Amino acid sequence: MKIFFALLVGMAVGASAVWFYSTKQGKSAAHTTGDQIDSSTKPARDVIQEKLKMLDLRSEDIKEDLARTGQVVRRKAREVSQAIADNTADARITGMIKGKLVANRDLSAMSISVNTTSGVVTLSGSVSSPEDIGKAVLLAMETDGVREVISSLQVKKVAKAN
Repeated sequence: MKIFFALLVGMAVGASAVWFYSTKQGKSAAHTTGDQIDSSTKPARDVIQEKLKMLDLRSEDIKEDLARTGQVVRRKAREVSQAIADNTADARITGMIKGKLVANRDLSAMSISVNTTSGVVTLSGSVSSPEDIGKAVLLAMETDGVREVISSLQVKKVAKAN
């Protein structure tokens, strides 16, 4: 009986939401919210694009590296001199990067393997585009303790379901 009542309440709430968003006021509220989200995320997108450009992680740069060497390698100049010898630090770095991959909706944590040795992170597996390689390398580079990122990620086209 409780489940039936909860189902009825859920249906009523859903119907109310559909009715509200079909009105002029609801459409205006949804449009305003969308504009606010877009304007608040624009600075973050601009910062990411600038970092991608600075680290040569644009699609063209990645495609060129893949064609030339089959890998994408980027180094943080200011941290190259710091050595990370502690295995627990490497495990922490790997865990942090895997956590970031899980939280990122554009990248599949199941398709990307992360290995860290002395602050050098190796990414392997597959992604759906060269842009995703750049995102994965940037995500790893922005992790504390990372000195270098080596990516052997491959671009694999995802088959569409019929």
